[in-house]
Amino acid sequence: MNPTITWFLIGASYVFLMQCGFAVLEAGLTRVKNTGNILMKNLMDFCIGTVVFVLLGAGLLMGEDALAGLVGVPNLDIFTNLNDVETARNFVFNLMFAATAATIVSGAVAERTKFSAYCIYSAIISLVIYPIEAHWVWGGGWLTTALPVAFHDYAGSAAIHMVGGTTALIGAIFLGPRIGKYRKLPDGKIKSTAILGHNLTFTALGVFLLWFGWYGFNGAAATSDAELAHIFVTTTIAPAVGACATMAFTWIKNGKPDVSMTMNGALAGLVGVTAGCAVVDVIGAAAIGIVSGIIVVIAVETIDLKLHIDDPVGAVAVHCVNGIWGTFAVGLFATGVDYGGGTADGTAAGLFYGGGGGLLLSQIIGIAAILAWTVGTMTLTFYLIKKFNGLRVSREDEIKGLDITEHGLPTAYAGFSTSIEDLYDGIDGDAITGDAPVDKAVPVVEEKTVKIASDTAAAKISKLEIVCKESKFEALKAAMNKIDVSGMTVTRVLGCGVQKGKTEKYRGAEVELSLLPKIQVEIVVSKVPVRAVIAAAKKALYTGHIGDGKIFVYDVENVVRVRTGEEGYDALQDQPAT
Repeated sequence: MNPTITWFLIGASYVFLMQCGFAVLEAGLTRVKNTGNILMKNLMDFCIGTVVFVLLGAGLLMGEDALAGLVGVPNLDIFTNLNDVETARNFVFNLMFAATAATIVSGAVAERTKFSAYCIYSAIISLVIYPIEAHWVWGGGWLTTALPVAFHDYAGSAAIHMVGGTTALIGAIFLGPRIGKYRKLPDGKIKSTAILGHNLTFTALGVFLLWFGWYGFNGAAATSDAELAHIFVTTTIAPAVGACATMAFTWIKNGKPDVSMTMNGALAGLVGVTAGCAVVDVIGAAAIGIVSGIIVVIAVETIDLKLHIDDPVGAVAVHCVNGIWGTFAVGLFATGVDYGGGTADGTAAGLFYGGGGGLLLSQIIGIAAILAWTVGTMTLTFYLIKKFNGLRVSREDEIKGLDITEHGLPTAYAGFSTSIEDLYDGIDGDAITGDAPVDKAVPVVEEKTVKIASDTAAAKISKLEIVCKESKFEALKAAMNKIDVSGMTVTRVLGCGVQKGKTEKYRGAEVELSLLPKIQVEIVVSKVPVRAVIAAAKKALYTGHIGDGKIFVYDVENVVRVRTGEEGYDALQDQPAT
């Protein structure tokens, strides 16, 4: 058994584990209603990627040079040559890298992308995007043979992370933001609204899995124990320092250390050191980590608050921005020292280590070339998908969640909800036309608010309990605000029942009872007439479809305001804040 090949394949299996890391990280940073869709995307990135990489991708990457290496003549015999040990190990390792480049995109386009569209562009990345630029970098292409000083990207800051992050940026631009992410204020400014992820534990688990997998990602190609040990050191130092830098920066900037952003800081450090992991020393790795940890925060906030591009997980900032930085940093921090015991990797020194600007210039050329290739091909790809297949799900499907609408999955949590963060801030109250005949629908008549009688002690107090679809909560809230209902209690519940004419299946079996997420709103009124609340609620909630909701009305004996001791009608009236 050849120890080098054995470690190479073990390292590749570490990279495969990163698929799991990306899946749980993304699921944690997004909402419950899309968890199944996200897990499905991350699974199919690898499975679809394997198919297309066998068919063409590997042949392009590992083929003969042509046109000065700009495009390799594909080796179409890859599939039949996979019994050869060298071919097999290169195939497996590069397949893991190709799948990683595709998976990076998932987080930035989460929660609003058609699954069919996602499968198409995921396939394109592994079919042609990654193989051609990876051939330039690792397959004997022009970036390593035609420049005076060879371009250096040891494990893929540019070839993988920058490519995936750039594709993520293009995809997010084409798709537009999630519903409710941005609001236009009266003064014309645009406000970004935080849409919280549902499970930070998942996110942390994803970071740890990714960090573990990164030891194989960076270290699998090591040709000696000395080189491998050095790579493990730099792959530890940079993310640790990056996380510390992010924690300190957000603490100083915001007054508190940001949890999820600090996790992104660790990933930013990993991306940053990937290109130079075998050629920078500990000081260089630490410097790369510090810059990575700071610029990831700046990039996330710039992309969101200034450019108004919706990236739910920060994929563009982590992978694109830090992929560029990490590749550029090789030209600054490469030591020129051979850590591999005689291999040719990393013999050129960077600007800060007396090597002049030759390597830095090559890094800039490489970054520009790979960016140009990715931007050009992926812009065309997204344009064609949008034109002929469509990129984004419908408004109603996005509000319901992609689990149920794209996969027929009622919930990824076996019928149990975990939070109330899916109340969809920013959804307007536009009515959705239903399929019930108009002549059979109950007429909705608006009632005006009337003044209460002067004898407030005798005023009637009523409680209304409204159960409705989650997607209609914002419309209901707006309707209540218009009739001066200022207080409500909101609970997220599950409704159990069978919807006629609609069959859901799980693992091929028909689901007999549907546990569907609902919103239960409790309102107590006295000044506002009960009939006005009912009329406004009916108008806001009506679609004509089964499941529009129900309204329950109860008499209330008394109401007591704890702070002041006021009772009855007086206890329900708004008071100035003190």
